[in-house]
Amino acid sequence: MAKNIKARSVDYAQWYLDVIKAAQLADYSPVRGCMVIRPEGYAIWEAIQRDLDRRFKETGHVNAYFPLLIPQSFLTKEAEHVEGFAMECAVVTHSKLEKDPNNPAVLRPASPLEEPLIIRPTSETMIGHMYAQWVQSYRDLPILINQWANVMRWEMRTRLFLRTSEFLWQEGHTAHETADEAQAETMQMLDVYADFAEQALAIPVIKGRKTDAEKFPGADTTYCIEALMQDGKALQAGTSHNLGQNFSKAFEIKYLGRDNTQQFAHTTSWGVSTRLIGAMIMAHSDDDGLVLPPRVASVVLVIIPVFKSEEERATVMAFIDKIVAALVGEKEASATLRTSGDMQSYFFDKITHQRVIVDTRDVRPGDKQYHWEQRGVPFRIEVGPRDVAGGVGLVKRRLDRSKENVQLDQFSPDWLRGKLEDVHTQMLEKARLFLSDSTRTAETYDQMKEILEKHGGFVRCWFEPNRDSEAKIKTETKATVRCIPFDQPGGEGKCIFTGQPTRTQVLFAESY
Repeated sequence: MAKNIKARSVDYAQWYLDVIKAAQLADYSPVRGCMVIRPEGYAIWEAIQRDLDRRFKETGHVNAYFPLLIPQSFLTKEAEHVEGFAMECAVVTHSKLEKDPNNPAVLRPASPLEEPLIIRPTSETMIGHMYAQWVQSYRDLPILINQWANVMRWEMRTRLFLRTSEFLWQEGHTAHETADEAQAETMQMLDVYADFAEQALAIPVIKGRKTDAEKFPGADTTYCIEALMQDGKALQAGTSHNLGQNFSKAFEIKYLGRDNTQQFAHTTSWGVSTRLIGAMIMAHSDDDGLVLPPRVASVVLVIIPVFKSEEERATVMAFIDKIVAALVGEKEASATLRTSGDMQSYFFDKITHQRVIVDTRDVRPGDKQYHWEQRGVPFRIEVGPRDVAGGVGLVKRRLDRSKENVQLDQFSPDWLRGKLEDVHTQMLEKARLFLSDSTRTAETYDQMKEILEKHGGFVRCWFEPNRDSEAKIKTETKATVRCIPFDQPGGEGKCIFTGQPTRTQVLFAESY
């Protein structure tokens, strides 16, 4: 266990923050509840953006941008929406600053706004207003737009990446001619999220529907992907909402239909955020620091030279030059990227911007190993004089600390890609096994409480969703219905809370 990282078994919450600090992913900012995403952390977000943006465009969506500020009156047009977000809104009431005449060293707000503005907690209202201007006929539909943006939700209790007052995300907003098209869109994007979580982040998820108590304010139906963290708590990793005609009626998104009658569009929204980085950390990392899924790692391999004299240094570095050329190609190997610190950096993949680094800093080899281990780099190669004599590099894998000697003629771009794919596969399988082992069945409410207390994880049981029942269970156990899984068994069972017959099974868990 790293000296500056608390063990997961001792203090999981502190371990999580220690991993972020050690890997230099983010810091708290001077603004309460907000974070500064450092370059190491932002590189992960860029990888997430790049992959998801491709998926969105392959499913027909385009990007646009809408204002950060929303007139307060917009939020009041959809009753459930304003009720759901009112307590989280940050409100702009003035423009300009002026000196306080009683104390010139103090600045005060100068000009009250005619109407207060809300810093967007989400953009359904603003986008609904604009769609109403753009849609006149069924020929204008569908509208398939995504926005990469920041939002503000005034959280009382915050934690880096998982829940901050300001966070980065994408929000898709679409408008459709028919209810069936809107439902198909909602499900398609949920599938996009689930596939991304597994294929990019190596996080297995459970797809399902939220109960009415847990759905998005103003939605007809909310669907979600739920992931399970190593401490047995669930994390909502993405949501897709069928908004029906609620927002189109509130904002007059009407069109002339094929039958020459005025009709309201059917709309959807869907989003994931920087919370995915928190999910990735908690799903995979260990007591020594970050463990990065290879497909979102900005640095995939670090080469560490080991030598005691200038003569050994020259020998080792000449051999490392050959390894670099074998891994990235002669052309890339001759073009060292500019980096901060005394390191050599090379593009392994110019599309993803993933790099190979040679750590030439004047630091002890052990400190270099420790540095890169905390940052979760998938592979390290250590090269000393004995390795050069044997024509090998000592390859160490971050995931399980396994190591092997690899001959110089074995190194190639395909060799590294294969190794990275092996790591992704093993990370996903490990996480799937954990999810399976941590999902238990309860026949009674007492059984459910016992499982949650002793083991945590998901508890699957028969339950008839009901706001009052869910509120009482949350008070007594801290657990909520994470979703109604799509893979229902059929038939009928007895609700664990009321004892009444029900055809629904749900997943309960404590959550972030």
